[in-house]
Amino acid sequence: MARRELQLAEFRVEAALAERMSKQASNSRQLKINLSSRKEKEIFKWFLACLLFGKPIQTAIAEQAYREFVAARLTSPDAILRAGWDRLVLLLDRAHYVRYDFSTATKLLEVCRELKRSYGTLTNLLAQARTASELSGRLQEFKHIGPVTVRIFLREVRPIWYRRSTLAKRY
Repeated sequence: MARRELQLAEFRVEAALAERMSKQASNSRQLKINLSSRKEKEIFKWFLACLLFGKPIQTAIAEQAYREFVAARLTSPDAILRAGWDRLVLLLDRAHYVRYDFSTATKLLEVCRELKRSYGTLTNLLAQARTASELSGRLQEFKHIGPVTVRIFLREVRPIWYRRSTLAKRY
């Protein structure tokens, strides 16, 4: 019985986050991320933003945290790994991302390490996934990445990713 209640509570939190994300105004263009360029740096910047938006935190705070990372030039896995946990916490705190600063700093470091170890780049990860469902599954294999973060990420990457898959099949 307790397990079922926990699952229902997790579902409610996930549903509330998904609804908030679908209503929020923020998207890659508003964050000045050019996904249509298909450049690794732009795709990673959106991924970073999605990791920040994936927590139950106010949209404005997640946006400010993203802007702090951009201002500090922490827009690649290597840059985030070089910055280290203390600097990430400092940037998150500066953006008032305080309730989740420690866990988010840890998450960002672990996700960046795993991304580099398993795929090298997000572009490689996208290229290896044949369907949106497979991409979703691969992303959720990362510790700290759940369905809400994946939905946010795919919402804007999917059109570009499918276009790439279609072009690859033609040639």
